[in-house]
Amino acid sequence: MSKFYSNLLIFTLFFALVVIVLGAYTRLADAGLGCPDWPGCYGHLTVPESTEGTGFERPLEPAKAWAEMVHRYVAGILGVIILSIFLIASFSREIRERQGAWLPFVLLCVVVMQALFGMWTVTKQLSPVYVTAHLIGGFTTLSLIWILLLRSKNRIKRPQGGAMSVRRYNRFKGLRVWAGGALLLLIIQIVLGGWVSTNYAAIACGPMYPTCHGSLWPSADFKEGFSLLVHLEEGRDYEYGILESPARTAIHMTHRMGALVVLSVVGLLGLLLAFSNKAAFARKTAQIMLLLLVGQFTLGILNVVLALPIAIATAHNLVAALLLLSLIALNYKLSVHR
Repeated sequence: MSKFYSNLLIFTLFFALVVIVLGAYTRLADAGLGCPDWPGCYGHLTVPESTEGTGFERPLEPAKAWAEMVHRYVAGILGVIILSIFLIASFSREIRERQGAWLPFVLLCVVVMQALFGMWTVTKQLSPVYVTAHLIGGFTTLSLIWILLLRSKNRIKRPQGGAMSVRRYNRFKGLRVWAGGALLLLIIQIVLGGWVSTNYAAIACGPMYPTCHGSLWPSADFKEGFSLLVHLEEGRDYEYGILESPARTAIHMTHRMGALVVLSVVGLLGLLLAFSNKAAFARKTAQIMLLLLVGQFTLGILNVVLALPIAIATAHNLVAALLLLSLIALNYKLSVHR
């Protein structure tokens, strides 16, 4: 059962990555309202050939509608798989003793919330608050599956009493704090990236880097850019964004500054671990993390200077997810190593 469970988690992890990529493509292709209702599409289980008699005023765009529906279908399958994981973990004594049943339950609850945010994304007409929350839920789902997989391979053992044991546990305390802080910064940066995307601020500075509108620090409206209330008005259509240029510039510049902070903090941590013997057990993970970090930063710049090509923008989302997984793995290795 343990081997089957681990293999199921591996499959689910890859499946969750597919859902994230499909979600990113749907958002970037402006297909979030390809079907103006939920869970169906113009009142049908699949994309209809015509909207005549459906009562919907929004014209049918088949390509966008299919992008949205394929994402829903695949996300629905992921939900069923995660329900299966919860049931297996609940009824298998071996799995419960190894890692407990609370984490699969949390994962199931997150997926239920994801379904609700998916519905609100449509019914609230792409309000950035709900769309960003939906994105956060997707990354949270992926992270929980990854943690379950890591725990299925190696259960954390806390140090027992004794001075020697405590010294061994505290040996990597500084690195644990650094890695934990780096993970938190990356999470904040991913949320900022979602806010950039859902407010259509990715090219708010034009196709230029590091300057923005010809300046290193242009005029920007941070109050309006990060106000939640303006995005919670009922009945408003948020497709293509509602903010003025200074507000979008503020969002974009904040994400840029965040990228530099993450590059510095995560990069220094990765270099320390990748080219020293202080924590050789984490060397390979750190090297992968560094490659993903450089790739992610490069993709971010390309998104700007090439005016957001959909392939690069989608890859930017995927690499963000992989970078998140690498940092979670690094934190996990530091937590279990004695």
